[in-house]
Amino acid sequence: MLSARCGHTVPKDNVRVTFLGGLGEIGRNCLALEQDGRIVIVDAGLMFPEPTMYGVDIILPDFRWLIERRDRIDAIVLTHGHEDHTGALRYLVKDVNVPIYGSALTLGFARHRLTEAKVAHDLTFIEVTDGERRKIGPFDVEFIPVTHSVPSAHALAFHTKVGIIVHSGDFKLDLTPIDGRRTDISRLAAIGDLGVALLLCDSTNAEEPGFTASERSVGGALRRLFLERPERRMVVACFASHIHRVQQIINVAKEQNRKIALMGRSMESNVKLARKLHLLKVETSDFVDIEDVGKFAPGEVCVICTGSQGEPLAALSKLSRGDARNFKVGADDTVILSSHPIPGNEWSVGRVIDDLHRAGTEVIHSGNEPVHASGHARQGELRTFHQLVRPRNFVPVHGEYRHMVHHADLALSMGLADKHILICEDGDQVEVTTAGIRRAGQVPAGFHYIDGSAGDLDERPLEERRMLAEYGVLQISAGVDKENGTIIQPVRITARGWFEGENDRALIESVTKVVRDAIETALREGDRDPLSLNKAAQRTAGRLLGQKFRRQPVLLAAIVVL
Repeated sequence: MLSARCGHTVPKDNVRVTFLGGLGEIGRNCLALEQDGRIVIVDAGLMFPEPTMYGVDIILPDFRWLIERRDRIDAIVLTHGHEDHTGALRYLVKDVNVPIYGSALTLGFARHRLTEAKVAHDLTFIEVTDGERRKIGPFDVEFIPVTHSVPSAHALAFHTKVGIIVHSGDFKLDLTPIDGRRTDISRLAAIGDLGVALLLCDSTNAEEPGFTASERSVGGALRRLFLERPERRMVVACFASHIHRVQQIINVAKEQNRKIALMGRSMESNVKLARKLHLLKVETSDFVDIEDVGKFAPGEVCVICTGSQGEPLAALSKLSRGDARNFKVGADDTVILSSHPIPGNEWSVGRVIDDLHRAGTEVIHSGNEPVHASGHARQGELRTFHQLVRPRNFVPVHGEYRHMVHHADLALSMGLADKHILICEDGDQVEVTTAGIRRAGQVPAGFHYIDGSAGDLDERPLEERRMLAEYGVLQISAGVDKENGTIIQPVRITARGWFEGENDRALIESVTKVVRDAIETALREGDRDPLSLNKAAQRTAGRLLGQKFRRQPVLLAAIVVL
């Protein structure tokens, strides 16, 4: 039940934060800041489905609360270009058309996706630079550079009436980043001196002690692996947005005089954009078309492709199945998955690795070589961040619930009082005052499922799909003579999704008998209504299956009255 306070007006001297996604899961990152009746949205991300979410392509935040207040929204501010922060934009902007702020690369990624979805034509994109401050609605917003696994990521500092609200974005403290662009520690410390009323901070690696490895360490591992395999074709899969990883793969390939081929539409478009923005250093002459890979000896080629998360339609999955048009992997190939599976994708990634092994291909991944470095801060870096900004209040964000609990414990161990720390979930609202923070109600924030063929889904069809997948379906049919009140077409039970065996045959016979008895009883009592007879058949079959056989199939009845 929603709190009665969810629609109340924010007091004039307070700021309200509404969390719409990203708290309790990895993905769907979205929140709104409200002051003086105006709203600014931070990020609009998607999440990928779990294996039991049959037919679901992506999961979005529930945007109803925002859409109902669209006339009060001034902007959408993006922290960085990852899909879990920008992927839901194409659905949000159909109803909320406001300026979108972000770095050139972040907006470039977003604009490309929005153009593909045919919703970009009347949108306004406003590029910001590192350290820039912008007046956005009632907020003075500062864009602070941070290192992450995509270039040009920002932390945000909202200068408000109650003090500064800092949103860390996704970050780590990498002292040797590939592009030399470090997290701006000095500015964070200066903001801490000014007074931070609230810190919202990335919790993804809050369980992990120590410090996250530098991205540069991956380059050393890749170089060694390439040098050990001079005669083999090297195929490296990574996120298309991970421009720094792509740069390191290119550098290693060029050192060995290998030609580079790009595979996957998003990889090609992102490399093109990064080169245009001078974020990726590579010459056109270093590339060959993926169609020409077969013209070169294996040791002369490096393929950089998408699909490190086991996505069925991505380049690596096609290679693993032998479905790629351009070439097939085999005994002369080494495939490197330069990533770590996102929670929920482990099964898909494992299937791809199995298929590659079946093709005789050598497979290297983060489980057996250091070919990936996280983009998220571990406990040591989180402690440093807290020390820099010294917040009066703290809400952990971006992570599963256990991650946020560990992050809250970390803040508590650093001296922040328990009453100034809140662990929130999607839908929670928090009000920030000069005295502290308090819970201020809830708004709708459930999962919004998108099925590519059927459009929007709610829980009902999804639950039916789960039941079909787990228990199968039972079809009950019969024909009834309305005038005489007799069964003239015998009761038939058709099962789908069941194991056919002696036990199942006995079960079907039992169900057939009890359904026939139930229909005959209803007919003797004068019932001739098809809907009533169908319900009696379903109720009787369901009771027997549930109580005696412990099965709960989807029951479909078609009792025809003639």
